[in-house]
Amino acid sequence: MTLDALDTAAPANADTARDRMRRAKDASRETARLTSDDKSTALHAIADALASEAAEIIAANARDLDRGRADGIGEALLDRLRLDDARVSALAGAVRDIAALPDPIGQVLGGHRMPNGVALEQVRVPFGVVGAIYEARPNVTVDIAALALRSGNAVVLRGGSAARESNTVLVAVMRRALQRSGVDPEAIQSVDDFGREGARELMNARGLVDVLVPRGSASLIETVVTESSVPVIETGAGIVHIVLDATAPEDWARDIVVNAKVQRPSVCNAVETVLVHRDAAPRLLPVIVPALQKHGVTVHGDDTVRAVSSDVVPATPEDWDTEYLSLDIAIRVVEGLDEALEHIRRHSTGHTESIVSTDTRSIERFLAEVDSAVVMANTSTRFTDGGVFGFGAEVGISTQKLHARGPMGLAELTSTKWLARGAGQVRA
Repeated sequence: MTLDALDTAAPANADTARDRMRRAKDASRETARLTSDDKSTALHAIADALASEAAEIIAANARDLDRGRADGIGEALLDRLRLDDARVSALAGAVRDIAALPDPIGQVLGGHRMPNGVALEQVRVPFGVVGAIYEARPNVTVDIAALALRSGNAVVLRGGSAARESNTVLVAVMRRALQRSGVDPEAIQSVDDFGREGARELMNARGLVDVLVPRGSASLIETVVTESSVPVIETGAGIVHIVLDATAPEDWARDIVVNAKVQRPSVCNAVETVLVHRDAAPRLLPVIVPALQKHGVTVHGDDTVRAVSSDVVPATPEDWDTEYLSLDIAIRVVEGLDEALEHIRRHSTGHTESIVSTDTRSIERFLAEVDSAVVMANTSTRFTDGGVFGFGAEVGISTQKLHARGPMGLAELTSTKWLARGAGQVRA
């Protein structure tokens, strides 16, 4: 989805997107001064409000789902869009988890005393205003707002037309909770009702918005990266690989691949391509392919893979560059680890890759040479997640190398500044 695919409706009132971003900037000065207890209290108020107003949230989400089905947005996006009692409860739980995390603001990262006696400290400080542009993911509305608040930031959200009803209610619920807890509700803003123009205003709000995080399709992320004048932390698409090495145990290979594809296929850490060492192919493919097909997965494979089952779809060159986000997977047999590494270098988006092996040298080489945000051995790629990593939730999974890489939590929503304390010193 690109920005052009987002709805273009504008609000009827005289309020503008830039007005809201100015109010967020003003509010960010207050959120930066909040104590850790103040922020924790506000977050617990948000969690309580999500739980108590779950029926209203789910009803709004049902309207989004109905419209999404009518628009034919596809099962992967519908799954990301869906909120039910369990998911709303999980959202509230994630907010409480964030409230319990150590406050990063004021953390001393380093320092020393200069020869003239001036004491220097480098400390964490909030960015100020964090912007986010994302698609069909109402959970992101809550996750980013909660992480921004815990790290002393204000937030401006653009959640896309697919989740408009859900996000409208979620933002209203959170703003009311902030009001009740004595925190300026202007710290949480949405520009959803300004449509595509709101997104463009957000991308060009340099001076009002300090950092922008896009989450969604590769085309959306590329649009934000190329068109934004606000500094962007790029969260990439997930063409995720698992390599089954020559020594991969059958049960590990089967369980890891099936979990990484089936447990939730619509998310960016789900595996899309499996590379099988030729020496292991005769024993692993007859195990892996039927196990995937048993769960309704369509296997796209090369000639060796197709020999295992008549139901395997012939793989095309495009399959190796496809983020399916569905019950589809591409499987290729490679001559060895060298060819597997070359395939990953050529086709990976730098998100997550894993190897299944009992050979220490192969494992250590894989971990050292693969240049992705998260590199794993003998475990499912589904673990690449801020909540699972212990961050409470995540802003996104950064695939770039500057400032942040991998799942982004509280620390990644901060910058630093230097404090200097002297006693009348002047420079000669």
